[in-house]
Amino acid sequence: MKVLLTGGAGFIASHLADRLIKRGDNVVIVDNFTTGQRMNIPEGAELHELTLGDTPISPESDIMLAVDWKGIDVVVHAAASYKDPTDWRTDALTNVVGTIDLIKAMQTKGVNRLIYFQTALMYGLQPPPWSLPISQPQEPWGSSYAVSKTAAENLIFTSGLDTVSFRLANCYGPRNLSGPIPTFWKKLKAGEPCTVMDTKRDFVYIDDLLDLVIMAIDGQGRGAYHVSSGRDVRIADLYYAISEEMGIDIKPHIQARTPDDVETILLDPTETEKEFGWHVKTPLQDGIRQAISYYNEYGVINTFTHLKIK
Repeated sequence: MKVLLTGGAGFIASHLADRLIKRGDNVVIVDNFTTGQRMNIPEGAELHELTLGDTPISPESDIMLAVDWKGIDVVVHAAASYKDPTDWRTDALTNVVGTIDLIKAMQTKGVNRLIYFQTALMYGLQPPPWSLPISQPQEPWGSSYAVSKTAAENLIFTSGLDTVSFRLANCYGPRNLSGPIPTFWKKLKAGEPCTVMDTKRDFVYIDDLLDLVIMAIDGQGRGAYHVSSGRDVRIADLYYAISEEMGIDIKPHIQARTPDDVETILLDPTETEKEFGWHVKTPLQDGIRQAISYYNEYGVINTFTHLKIK
C-alpha cells in the first residue's frame, strides 16, 4: 500500500511509519516539525516539510501541490496544533483549515479512505465520572485544541469520505512528549519533587493503538471508535510506578482536585472491541518500562500540553 501520514514526525504517526515500512508499504510523510522530531522519520519514508492550513482554502493548497498523490491508498491524519493553548489562530488554521485542505485534496485526487485521531477532550473538561459511550454528547468547550479537533472531525464526517475516527485515551510510550509520564521523568531525573493531582486517567500503549490503526488502514471499520483500556489509573499510582522504574525515591506532593479538575476521563471501548476484536494487551508497568528506557537514552527537552497550566 501507499499511505500518506500527516504529522508523521510525531509520536503516534512516526511509530506507525516504522511499522508500515517494516511490512513493505510505501510511506509519505508530511510534517512541519513544530512538535515532531526529525530523528523520528524512518529511513525509506518520503518526506514533505510543510504546514497544513498555511495557504487559503483552494485547489492549490500546499498539501495538494507538494505531494505526488498517484497511488496513495489511505491517508492517516495525525497532524495537529496543540503546542500553545492560547494560540487559537494556529489551532484553527492547522486543525480546521488544514483538515479542509486535506479533505479537498483527497476528493480532487480520488483518495477516499481517511483515518483520523480525535481527543477525548471532545467530551469536555468536566465529563461525567463514568465510562463514556461513543454516543456521549460533544462538549469540547474550554480547550482550543479540543474545539478545533472536534470541528475537524465533524467536517471529515460531513465530507462523505470513508472515515475512521479514533477517539483516544492517553496514549503513551517511547517518543511521547506530552502527558504525565515524560513530565514526571524529567522532574525526577532533575531531582525535583512532582505535583501529582488526585485524578485518574486511562492509558493505552502505542503498540496496542497501532494494532488497531493497521486494521483500519487495511479497510476495517467505518465511523467513530473509542481507543481505551476501559480502566482508569490514579495519577499517583502512575507516579509511583515511574519512580520505581527509575529507582528514584522522591515523595510527590499530592494535590487535591479543584472544582476545575475532572476526576476521570474514561472512554467505553465496547464498540471498538466488538468491531475489531481488539483490546489493550500491554500492562501499564511494561509500557512505562519501555517509555523510561527511551527517555533515559534520548532525554526529554520539552514537554507539551494542550491545556492551560494552572
